[in-house]
Amino acid sequence: MRIALNKANLNDCDEIHTMQIVSFRDLLEKYKDYETSPGTESVEDIAKKINQNHTDYYFIVLEDRNIGIIRVVKLSAKECRISPMFILPENQGNGYAKQTLREVEYLYPEVKVWKLDTIKQENKLCHLYESMGYQLTGKEENIKEGMTIVYYQKELGE
Repeated sequence: MRIALNKANLNDCDEIHTMQIVSFRDLLEKYKDYETSPGTESVEDIAKKINQNHTDYYFIVLEDRNIGIIRVVKLSAKECRISPMFILPENQGNGYAKQTLREVEYLYPEVKVWKLDTIKQENKLCHLYESMGYQLTGKEENIKEGMTIVYYQKELGE
């Protein structure tokens, strides 16, 4: 099945918030990271981000159902950051995250550098990004005992 990306707007904050809470629940319970986890963001936090002129939120859509979200932050004309991207738990493991990453690159053909970060201890997430051409930058941030954020970057040819 192919996914589509549909741009979200301010009216979608409640739905995005609900999906985000569900999608990050397991990681929040596992790591008890109440300071930086997207699973603790409020609807107001999401609204502030949607209102940023350098931010685009997209629903990841499968057969007319929203199954996830990807947020693209434009750092410059040729550089973007993905934060966050998530697929609802019942739709994970079907290749939709890979499709989403390919689709977002297609939507932003001018972007030559893509950045993101994830939890180092989550091998499945690290493998996903590495399989899509993202490389570790060497930057790491220890959030708490047993939880380290690692930073990835993908450079596309001119």
